[in-house]
Amino acid sequence: MHLLNADLHSHSNVSDGTLSPEDLARRAADQGVELWALTDHDEISGQRRAREAALDLGMAYLTGTEISVSFAGQTVHIVGLGFDDEDAALNAGLAATRGGRTQRAREMAAGLAKVGITGAFEGALKYVGNPELISRTHFARFLVESGVCPDTHSVFRRYLTEGHPGYVPHVWARLGDAVRWITQAGGMAVIAHPGRYKFTPTEEYALFTEFIAHGGQGVEVMTGSHSAAEHIRYADTALEFGLLASRGSDFHSPGESRTELGSLPDLPGRLKPVWEALAARVHGAVA
Repeated sequence: MHLLNADLHSHSNVSDGTLSPEDLARRAADQGVELWALTDHDEISGQRRAREAALDLGMAYLTGTEISVSFAGQTVHIVGLGFDDEDAALNAGLAATRGGRTQRAREMAAGLAKVGITGAFEGALKYVGNPELISRTHFARFLVESGVCPDTHSVFRRYLTEGHPGYVPHVWARLGDAVRWITQAGGMAVIAHPGRYKFTPTEEYALFTEFIAHGGQGVEVMTGSHSAAEHIRYADTALEFGLLASRGSDFHSPGESRTELGSLPDLPGRLKPVWEALAARVHGAVA
C-alpha cells in the first residue's frame, strides 16, 4: 500500500527559515514530498507563493502556520492546517501575536550587550528584514556569523534560553484563542512537536485536555525533533486522546536542520492521519 509522503511543518524566509517559499517548495518536491504545508511562525503572507509553487511542481498543498502560545509558563506551538488564509479574525490574531516580537528582540539584544556582544539587534535584523518576525533563530545566526559560536545549536546551549544571556520571556497568544482562530477559519489545530516541551506529566495532560476542549484535533507524532521513543510515545498519546496524527520535518535551513524535508518515518498504521480529515481542504491532487 502506498503511504503518502506528507510534510506538514516547514519554514521559509518569511519567518525564520532561510529559503524562499518557492525554493522550499522545490526542495520538498525534490525530496519526494507529495503533500506539503508551509507553516511560518505567526505569519501567513507566504501562503499564496507556496501554494502556487507547490501546484506548479505537482505537489498537493495545505495552508499552514505555526502559532506561538503561552501555556503553564512555557511557549507551546500550535500548527494550523487547511484554513482560509484570507480569514479576517485569523489574520488579526496573528498580527497581534507578532506584535510583541520587536520589543522582546530589543531586550534580548540589551541582555547580550551586557556580556559584551554588541549590535545584536541590527545583526539579527539582517536575517529577517521585518522586525515583527524577528526571533531567537535570527539572533543565533548573527552569533554564528560573528564567531561567538560555531553553529546555531551551540548558541542555544549558551545563550537565548532560560538562565543564559539574552533570554527574555514573552507572553504569546492564549491556547484557546489560537485554536479558535484556526478552526473558525475552517482549519485544523495540531499540537506541534510535543516532545520538546518540558512539562510534568500533569502539565502535559492539562495541555492535551485543554487543547481538545477548545476544539483542537491533531498532534504531531513524526517530527524532526522527536526521538524514535517519542514517536512511539506520541502515537500512543494520539490514540489515548482520540487525536489525528500529523507528520512534519520542521525544516528551516539546509545548513541547520537535522531532518530533511520528506525524510521522516511513516506514521504508524494504527493512527488516522490529519490529511484524511482535511481532504476537502487540500489544494491540488494527492498522488
